[in-house]
Amino acid sequence: MGHTRWLNDGEKRAWTAFTTAHALLYRRLEQRLKRDHGLSGLQYEILARLSGAPEREMRMAELAGALVNSKSGLTYQIGQMEKSGLVRRRTCPSDERAVYAVLAEEGMALLERAAPDHVGLVRELLFDALTPDQVRALADGLGEASRPTAGETACPGSGPEAAADLSA
Repeated sequence: MGHTRWLNDGEKRAWTAFTTAHALLYRRLEQRLKRDHGLSGLQYEILARLSGAPEREMRMAELAGALVNSKSGLTYQIGQMEKSGLVRRRTCPSDERAVYAVLAEEGMALLERAAPDHVGLVRELLFDALTPDQVRALADGLGEASRPTAGETACPGSGPEAAADLSA
């Protein structure tokens, strides 16, 4: 076993700030999406990712990877959203094992209604409190921290380029 590298005071402060901010931001965003649009945060992200994908569809495995979610968890969410007419599934004619999630018109309409409120709250809760230099440092630092580690692989369709402008 290797020697444990304990966090120094600055690292502890950063870690505590990060975990607290994440929990508070996520809770407030989730509450607002539920209250105003009947969506969970994950459902919003599903709609946003699909809206930014070519032809508004993604292979389920790629979508799960992009959302850092399990395939079974995504399957459940897609099933719930399918019942509401927000998305549909389709199989690939050349490979029946490949299932795609497809954004339905109702899902796009809901995303278009929810996005301004969601992005406004993201801006209010996070970005308005930071300077442009802090935003760059946050993006750079978290971008490095979210890269796959040894043994993990990046999933196609899972980078920032996979998200639409509506995904904030």
